[in-house]
Amino acid sequence: MTAWSIALRDIPHPDYADATIVPLGPHGSVDPAAWARRLFDLATMPRWVALALRVRQVAVRVLGIPPAPRDAFQIREHGDDEVLLALDDAHLDFRCAIAVDEGARLLRVTTTVRLKNARGQLYFAPVRLVHPVVVRALVRAAARSFERAF
Repeated sequence: MTAWSIALRDIPHPDYADATIVPLGPHGSVDPAAWARRLFDLATMPRWVALALRVRQVAVRVLGIPPAPRDAFQIREHGDDEVLLALDDAHLDFRCAIAVDEGARLLRVTTTVRLKNARGQLYFAPVRLVHPVVVRALVRAAARSFERAF
């Protein structure tokens, strides 16, 4: 696992950043791309997170922000031990990097956000509060799906 996330390479001075680091279970994949796919797969994510994402798609229109594109959570870059999901929009830039340290058996999910204007700040104010909870829920659900697959 690289010392610094590629999410910080792209947004070195973020307005928001968080990182979640968890130990991999005995059957957890060491492929960061596999983790990225499981984290953002509607079939494996908690129902309440999927519902929140659907509500977000409708609610942002009130702020004049376009809904997120269907490929918002697609892998944009592959590194040796880390993958990057990225989206640049009029109101904010978003990066999410998923890294696996195979030797230490650790998973790291790093998020960085650059807010571009008042709409971005207004949109991100509630997101900032729930983001760590959502990421932990996504990680737990993805880990369970790896365990079930074993």
